[in-house]
Amino acid sequence: MLKAPGTAILRRAVARNGRHLWTGTGLAGVYQICAALVPVVIGVIVDQAVGPGNLTALLIWITVLAVTYLVLAVTYRFGARHLQRAIAEEGHRLRVEVAAQILHPRGLRTDRHAGDLLTVSTTDAELTSYFLDHIPRITSAVLAVAVSAITLLVISAPLGVIVLVATPVVLAILNLTAPLIARRVADQQNQAGRATSLATDLVTGMRPLRGIGAQDAASARYRLVSRGSLAATLRASRTQNAYLGASTALSTLLAGGVAVAAGWFALTGRITAGQFITVIGSAQFLIEPFGTLAVVPSWVAAARAAADRVASVVQAGLILPAGAADPVDVVCDLRLRGVTYGSLAGLDLQVEPGEFVGVVASRPSDAEALMRLLAVPDGYQGDLLLGGEPLETVGRARARRLLHVEPHRTDLFTGSLASNIDVRGDGAGRLAEVLRAAAADEVAGLHPDGLEAPVAERGANLSGGQRQRVALARALLARPPLLVLHDPTTAVDAVTEHAIAGGIRALRHGPENGRGSGFGTVVITSSPALLAAADRVVVIGDGTVTASGSHASLSAGDDIYRRTVLR
Repeated sequence: MLKAPGTAILRRAVARNGRHLWTGTGLAGVYQICAALVPVVIGVIVDQAVGPGNLTALLIWITVLAVTYLVLAVTYRFGARHLQRAIAEEGHRLRVEVAAQILHPRGLRTDRHAGDLLTVSTTDAELTSYFLDHIPRITSAVLAVAVSAITLLVISAPLGVIVLVATPVVLAILNLTAPLIARRVADQQNQAGRATSLATDLVTGMRPLRGIGAQDAASARYRLVSRGSLAATLRASRTQNAYLGASTALSTLLAGGVAVAAGWFALTGRITAGQFITVIGSAQFLIEPFGTLAVVPSWVAAARAAADRVASVVQAGLILPAGAADPVDVVCDLRLRGVTYGSLAGLDLQVEPGEFVGVVASRPSDAEALMRLLAVPDGYQGDLLLGGEPLETVGRARARRLLHVEPHRTDLFTGSLASNIDVRGDGAGRLAEVLRAAAADEVAGLHPDGLEAPVAERGANLSGGQRQRVALARALLARPPLLVLHDPTTAVDAVTEHAIAGGIRALRHGPENGRGSGFGTVVITSSPALLAAADRVVVIGDGTVTASGSHASLSAGDDIYRRTVLR
């Protein structure tokens, strides 16, 4: 029996694909009934036409056989169309649904890593959609067994009883292995997800790993996880293959037993030659539906395991509440009062509309904690207010419009420079000034295609500094009232860094913008160039603010600041 949480996913798949599923299932059932009737018609031809030498009867029954084959072919073709459409549409819906949940603006509450989530959205979604293929196969197999059993009962009651009794007994025995198959398939998928997740992380971070000489340790770690995935795959394969072997053997023995009994009945005169041919043909035909019914537990176990993993994402809770209404506003302030989160311990920080604030953290963990908190405000203590409202209760669309958090490690996507910067395609009028401010015009100028220069997946064909400048241009083009940047210039040279600092200042806080525009900017960095461009610099040490002032005053009078920034 199917159990939650995957049960709801499988039931919903059946419900929302009902038209194509049940049309295809009905046609598949007609196809299988016709296939089961073929040996019956052949037996009738032998008894009614060939034996007596009746040409008229022969022509009539050959016509019946031809019509049977025609119906068989037509129903298979159109039934397969409906079923394939149902499977494809359900797979698509599940992939979109899982992806939407993963990318939900309120944040998905899950312990699964990126690679594992990718496996759920692809492999598990596909395996779950295959449940729609199992239903018509099972239904048509049951119909085939029923037609053949009725045929055998009409010919000989003992033969029909053998089929009707032995089939459920065989299925009950094989069904005992279903929980083991489900566990091993689920473990296989979990281990594969871990391996995919680790591989994604390692490929993304290969350059820094090589820089610190840790590639061998990373490879050893991946080998360990990969071997675990291989072991889980082999366990699941051995279980499924052993099951398949046992089910095939039992179904073949059952069909063979029917054929042997029919032979004995024919020798003793209890059935005619035509009936014997019908029984032999039915016994041979029954091997396929017997085999289908025998592997049902394996199919359902695999689909249920995949559906459970899909459900773990689709039904997972969201980190942030829905938020209030979405008023139209263009300015906001940011206030942190007594905030404790990660390594932050009672942090007080205020950013007024239009203010350019630099933040220096003596511990990298404080900078990371502040970025994570502003991106996903969950699990903290204290007050975190955006425009006077708790940030976690602000509607996600409004929060993302007001506050843009650009992490140090950002992603680029396959496409062009232009598509990576002007994501919505509506910023052509501001593109030139944004490119200058981020020094990204130099990146475009290095390629003959300019802004149409291709960008590989994750920006792999760009240097670290080029990726940073493109990502910064994208963030600046968004024009959020409050922009938070984390180390946006660590991979560029000093000259470019000074140009970027001046560009950010001019674009967001220049004479045409200034404080009156309401644009606020926070740069978490240790770059002297960026800090010198800020209106005010806040120093965080041991999770709390230890000093505040201008870059010049802090450079002159704060030892911690000098050691962190002017080293």
